[in-house]
Formats: sequence, C-alpha cells, structure tokens
Amino acid sequence: MAQALRPNTAGGLFATDGKPHPLQDALLAVTLVLGITSFVTAMFHHLHLLSSWTGLVGILTGAYGQWISVTTRARFGLVLGLGASAVGFFLGMAHGGLFGGLFD
Repeated sequence: MAQALRPNTAGGLFATDGKPHPLQDALLAVTLVLGITSFVTAMFHHLHLLSSWTGLVGILTGAYGQWISVTTRARFGLVLGLGASAVGFFLGMAHGGLFGGLFD
C-alpha cells in the first residue's frame, strides 16, 4: 500500500519534467486557440480575413513555442496548433488573402 502514499512526481499536465513552464504553456494555449479559429473560419469563404490573419499569427506563435519548448507534451500540442493554423492560413489566402477586398 506504499504506492498510494507517493506524491505525484509527473508535474503538471504539460510539464513532463516536473517543473512549471508558464510561457510555454501560454504559447501552447494561444497557438491552439488561433489554430482552431483559423481552421474553422477557413471553411467560410467570406471569413478569409479572419482565417488568414489568425493562421499567420498562429504559425508565428507556434514556431516560437517550438523554438523554446522543453517538453514533449508541449511540442505535440504545438504541432497540432501549427497544423491547424497552417491549413486555415493557406485556405484563407486562397479565398482572398490578408488584404483581399479591403482595397477594391
């Protein structure tokens, strides 16, 4: 029954080394939110401005998050957010781009 008294040494949800990583976790959350937003809005042709801009910012925050990431769990989430951001960005660019329709 000694195993029931052991403390949780795994750390937080994203900290597999047992240390807190608030900046990496914040970048992960921002990248995932931007990626989901970009991906969902890319399905609507008239939302190409939102899709392309959120995708671009999601790609940049995800790339910086990958650069400073120290845990595998954070990298996994960042790759998911980066992928969704990239798909949303490219579809937004195909539907009109970053400034499409603003200067007509």
